[in-house]
Amino acid sequence: MKAAVIAQGGVEIRDVPKPAPAANQVLVRVRAAGLNRADVIMASGHMHGSAGGLGAVLGLEFAGEVEAVGAEVKTVKPGDRVMCSGNGGYAEYAVADWGRVSAIPANNMSWEQAATLPVALQTMHNALVTAGRLKAGETVLIQGASSGVGLMGLQIAKLRDARLVMGTSTNGKRRERLKEFGADLAIDTTQKDWADEVLKATDKKGVDLIVDQVSASVANQNLKAAAVLGRIVNVGRLGGFKGEFDFDLHAMKRIDYIGVTFRTRSLEEVRAIVRAMRADLWPHVESGKLKLPIDRTFPLDQAAAALAHMRANAHFGKIVLVA
Repeated sequence: MKAAVIAQGGVEIRDVPKPAPAANQVLVRVRAAGLNRADVIMASGHMHGSAGGLGAVLGLEFAGEVEAVGAEVKTVKPGDRVMCSGNGGYAEYAVADWGRVSAIPANNMSWEQAATLPVALQTMHNALVTAGRLKAGETVLIQGASSGVGLMGLQIAKLRDARLVMGTSTNGKRRERLKEFGADLAIDTTQKDWADEVLKATDKKGVDLIVDQVSASVANQNLKAAAVLGRIVNVGRLGGFKGEFDFDLHAMKRIDYIGVTFRTRSLEEVRAIVRAMRADLWPHVESGKLKLPIDRTFPLDQAAAALAHMRANAHFGKIVLVA
C-alpha cells in the first residue's frame, strides 16, 4: 500500500506492507486523514512519544471503512464507516485500537469532515472538562484558537455554558472568523497589553480557565490574565518549549497549571477519554452542531506539500489528506 513515510530527506510516498489488526484493533481502509501539529514535529525528525522516527508512517487521525477487526473487537464490524485516532493514518490502510474508533454519524458527513474530528474532540473535551474542570458561568480563553483544535475548544466551551469565551490569534482575518465558532471576544496576542484586554473583559477578575496551545511566548501574560484560583491547561507549545515563568505571580494567584498530553497515557486512559467525550458530545456531533472548517485538502501523494502548508501557519481550521 502507499503511505507517507518519514525519510532522511523529509516525507516520501512509499510502498509499505499493509498492516494487520491485532486482537484489540480495527483495520480501516483510509479515505481521509487530518493533519496535526504533531505530524509536523515528527516530519522534522523529532519523536512524538513513541511515535515517529525514520520509516514511520505519519498521521494521528483518519476516517474510512472498516475492512477487518481483531478477535476482541465487538463494537464495529467490516463495512462500517468510522473515524479514528491512532498512528499511521497517512496511508491507504491503518489500524486503531477499538476504543479509539467511533462510528461516523449517518447524517451525510463526508470522509473529509469525519477526519477532522477525533483529535480535536478528544483533546479539547479532556482539556476543558476533565483537566480544566469547566463549570457553567465561568470564563474561558483558548490560546491558538484558529487551529482546528482551538476552534473545537471554542465550541465546546460555549456548549458547556461558559459565560464568556475568548480566543486568540495573531492574524486579523482569522480573528474575525472566531465569532463563527463561539468566541465572544477575539484577542490579538501580538499586542503587548493583550492581558489587560482580558482583565477588562472579565471586570478585572481575570479569566477562570485558559487552554493554552502556545505556551512559552505567552506564559507570563497568561498568568497576568488568569483569575485568582484560575486554571491554565498546557495543551501545546506552538510558541516554544521553554521560556520565562513568573513563579511569584503563579503563587500569588494560586493558579492550577496543568500539563496534558496523550504521549504518556496508557491505552486504558485514552479509551476513558474517548468514552467521556462521546458521553458528553456525541449528540452534538451527530446533529452537526460540532464541526470544523476544512482549510484545504491534498491528495495523499502530496503529503509533504500539505505539511508545508501547515508549517506556514496560514491555515484556518483543518488540513486534510484524501487517500
